[in-house]
Amino acid sequence: MASALVDSHCHLDAGEFDRDRAAVVARAVAAGVARQVVPATHAEAWPKLRDVCAAHSGLHPAYGLHPTFLEHHRPEHLDTLRDWLAHERPVAVGECGLDYYVEGLDRDAQQRFFEGQLRLAREFDLPLILHARRAVEAVIVAIRRVGGLRGVVHSFAGSEEQARQLWEMDFMIGLGGPLTYARAKRLHRIVAAMPIERLLLETDAPDQPDASIRGQRNEPARLTRVLDAVAELRGEDPDRLAAATSANAQRLFGLDEAAA
Repeated sequence: MASALVDSHCHLDAGEFDRDRAAVVARAVAAGVARQVVPATHAEAWPKLRDVCAAHSGLHPAYGLHPTFLEHHRPEHLDTLRDWLAHERPVAVGECGLDYYVEGLDRDAQQRFFEGQLRLAREFDLPLILHARRAVEAVIVAIRRVGGLRGVVHSFAGSEEQARQLWEMDFMIGLGGPLTYARAKRLHRIVAAMPIERLLLETDAPDQPDASIRGQRNEPARLTRVLDAVAELRGEDPDRLAAATSANAQRLFGLDEAAA
C-alpha cells in the first residue's frame, strides 16, 4: 500500500499488549499502519501511556478521563489533566465523553467530568476524542453548549442526522471493526454517502475486532480490514481512501507527516 494508514484510536497501552507490544507495533507497520493515536482512560494510567508512546515510533498520546472509568476519577484530576496538557503536549484530549449503556454509571458525575474536559480542550486549542455510547445526542448538546471545539466521535453508532450535525460542528466520526459486520446497515449507509473529509479509521484495539476475528484480541494491523470495508461500501480505490483518511487524521491531530 502506497499510503500509510493512521489508526486514529488504539489503546496500545492496555495490559493485553504487555507481553508482545513491540511485535504488535511491528505487525502494524508491516501492514501499512504507520501511526497510531493512543487515548487515555484514567489519570493513574497516564504515566504508562506516556512511556509506551515514547518507546515506540509513530505512537501519539492523548490524555483524558473516560466515562466508564468513573470510579477512578476524582475532581482534582481535572486540574491534574490541565497540568499534563500543558507539559506533555498531547495530540488531543480524550478519551472522554458520556456512556449511557453501562448500568450504574452516575450521569451527573459523567457530565461534570465531560464538560470539564471540553473546557480544557477549548482552553488548550486541542481536538477531542469522544466516547458517546447510547449518548450521541447528549454529547452533541454538550459540544454546542461549550462551543469552539473540534474532534472526533470514535466508534460512531448514531443516526445519519446526528452524523450530519457533528460534521457541521467541525467533528469527524471514527469507524472501525463494527463497520465490517453485515448487520451494521446504518453504518454502511452513512459511510457510503458521507463526505470523505469527515472520516477517520480506527481499531479501538484490543477491543472491537472486525467480523473475521470476532471474539479475539484486536490489534492495529487489522485497520486494513476496516479500510477494505469502506472501499467496498463506497466503490472507491483503497489506496485513495487510505491517503484521504490519513490526511484527515494528520489535519485533526497535527501529526507530523515526517513520522509516517
